[in-house]
Amino acid sequence: MTESFSFPQNTTAELVLDAKARLGEGAIWHPTEKRLYWVDIEAAELHIYDPATNKDIQFPAGGKAGTVVPIEGGGVLLAVENSIHRMDTKTGELTLVTKPLDDSLVRFNDGKADPSGRFWVGTMAYDVKEGAAALYRMDKDKSFHRVVDNVTISNGIVWSADKRTMYYIDTPTMTVQAFDYDDKSGEISKGRTVIHIPASGSPDGMTIDAEDKLWIALWGGSAVIRCDPATGEVMQRVEVPALHTTSVAFGGENLDILYITTVREWLTPEQLEKYPGSGGLFAVKPGVRGVPAAFYEGKS
Repeated sequence: MTESFSFPQNTTAELVLDAKARLGEGAIWHPTEKRLYWVDIEAAELHIYDPATNKDIQFPAGGKAGTVVPIEGGGVLLAVENSIHRMDTKTGELTLVTKPLDDSLVRFNDGKADPSGRFWVGTMAYDVKEGAAALYRMDKDKSFHRVVDNVTISNGIVWSADKRTMYYIDTPTMTVQAFDYDDKSGEISKGRTVIHIPASGSPDGMTIDAEDKLWIALWGGSAVIRCDPATGEVMQRVEVPALHTTSVAFGGENLDILYITTVREWLTPEQLEKYPGSGGLFAVKPGVRGVPAAFYEGKS
């Protein structure tokens, strides 16, 4: 079934769902269900958007859910505050998978499944204390591993097509880091900076396209940028009629539609007047395709 909207290429993203989310985040296209999963962190909700019908359903997440990842065989993983839960997306029923964090001053934030089906998820302190967070990896046996320390706001994470490089964002650094990635073990090494983000916004969520270029949402920047990690170049910019863009995911039948979540919370009346669609779900056809999202393939 074709989507019910069309876009010119390389221009401004269009509002496709006026969700008025307080803090939209965690966008991921379910490759078999053909629906977009995303979360509203502040409203503690999981959203499932079907572009074929333009319907968006919500389930209570049981707390501030930072990200959502599909599970092989059905359902999703939700990183909720300091715990990982499984949700039955037919009923909304939540089941605790593991509670790996003892620190009530931090919560889980962005994350994704890697090419071999492990779950990677980072944290941030509620008061955004510098260096108080970390990036973790949950293996298929549910064992939890602290992989990167001294993080402040753990955000976007993706892997290259050859499964040799992991790209990662700690927002206040205003950079994208690359790590050598061992797909067999899940180990990373040799961290280095590959992209310096322009000062027009802070890097938040991230996805990767079929040409191994990175798409980065800019908090405070009203835009998403496409960057080449080989050169650091900003190749393309998509304007978004919302002040804060937070996450990006390619979707649609051909993975050629870029979906973008945004924020309504904390905006002033003047900002809301300028950006009335803030908190909505936006989309654009940027002229390239994405790659299918990976599933979590472990025990849950």
